[in-house]
Amino acid sequence: MLGRLAKWLRALGFDVDYDPFRDDHGVIARARERGAIALTGDTEFPEPADVRVVFIESDHLRQQLEQLMRDVPLNLREAKPFTRCIVCNQALVPATRDEVWRDVPPFIYLTNEVYARCPECGRVYWEGSHASRMRESVRAWRVGASER
Repeated sequence: MLGRLAKWLRALGFDVDYDPFRDDHGVIARARERGAIALTGDTEFPEPADVRVVFIESDHLRQQLEQLMRDVPLNLREAKPFTRCIVCNQALVPATRDEVWRDVPPFIYLTNEVYARCPECGRVYWEGSHASRMRESVRAWRVGASER
């Protein structure tokens, strides 16, 4: 339900534990273990006294992030973009071209020098055109948040 938001938060460098197969009680237990806030879009999600639960009101990413900036508050100035795996949340480690040549398309290998790899799932990352678009979106959200 909040998978897109989780991926964006991870892409921004925030530590996000997300498992679409975990039930409500599992989400609460995991948030309790980690001392984290539980995010939900489920209107019937339980609200235990010892775990903070934030109900995400919108289905739209921009409004979801704006709500987090307001209600948590999430500070986008603390974002460390492209430092976490968007799939499994692990911190990325630098990788050399020689280490990734089998794992990236030939054009990417020929046109990029800087890579990172997830130590957990092995996924390889590089800065493509999407990175500049994501950075521009974050800048716009920061500006919008500071105008309120």
